[in-house]
Amino acid sequence: MINKTLAIIKPESVKNGQTGEILDLIIKAGFRISALKMYHLTVDQAKLFYAVHTNKPFFDALVTYMSSGPVIITLLDKENAVEDFRKLIGNTDPSLADEGTIRKKYGTDNTRNAIHGSDSDLNAETECSWFFSKFSIF
Repeated sequence: MINKTLAIIKPESVKNGQTGEILDLIIKAGFRISALKMYHLTVDQAKLFYAVHTNKPFFDALVTYMSSGPVIITLLDKENAVEDFRKLIGNTDPSLADEGTIRKKYGTDNTRNAIHGSDSDLNAETECSWFFSKFSIF
């Protein structure tokens, strides 16, 4: 069964010209990109998107960072998309991520970790609809 997941290439990776390399790794891992767009989140949009983290100590830094520049938002299709994508991107902390993962290769810290990926099928469905539906709020 083909599933969907959302990926967001974060501002630092876009700024550093790593978008093509990251997309290439995603494609080579067997994902199909079914939608892609560049977008610059506002502070309010970043707060809304990351609302699940509102009470966490890193929330303000995350919102500031995610609204600091353009991001690349992709809708990915693959069997077991969420689980396989989480393996491909690696641990949130790049220093703890496995060799060969996107975050190990391109991330610099817990916030500037190169890429966002949905963490569950339910969240993937919600996140994908935020950016890629006729009712999109972005």
